[in-house]
Amino acid sequence: MTTLHSTRPRKEATNPWIDSTKTVAVGLLMALSIHTFVAELRYIPSESMEPTLEVGDRLLVEKLSYRFHPPQRNDLVVFKSPPGLEAQNLHDDLIKRVVGLPGDVVQIHNGQTLINGKVIAELYVKEEVTYNYGPVTVPQHQYFVLGDNRNHSYDSHLWGFVPEQNIIGRTLLRVYPLLHFQVLF
Repeated sequence: MTTLHSTRPRKEATNPWIDSTKTVAVGLLMALSIHTFVAELRYIPSESMEPTLEVGDRLLVEKLSYRFHPPQRNDLVVFKSPPGLEAQNLHDDLIKRVVGLPGDVVQIHNGQTLINGKVIAELYVKEEVTYNYGPVTVPQHQYFVLGDNRNHSYDSHLWGFVPEQNIIGRTLLRVYPLLHFQVLF
């Protein structure tokens, strides 16, 4: 009489603690990778972007698109403190609107924003701007950014330009509060 033997290797019992630890480690690695390279949630702490964004809003910031193309005018970008703020010992990440691109001449005069000598329509600005600025030329690989609440925003007109390498990403969605859910690009 012959005995049949399976050619498959015998499955050994595994330790559920080891399996659980591996699962948690892979999940944490994936979450960290997504947060670092793909997208993250951000919180709006100030009134500088009103009326577009309000204090307490939660935003989804995507980090991939600027690997393929540069920021565009009117993009809402999140960025690390530029040198002008670092010198003041301010290290928080900020969110502002891109107004001036590399090579643009930016001026704010009599309540209007001029880019390369032409007035631009800014329907998102909270109120008429009460200061004058420029003209200045935006250096290569840098951006001129302003808050939508221009008279109450600490932005490029006060501390200078944002280097391209400081830009973290572009706001994609307002996800909270749910009643104000909105696509922002």
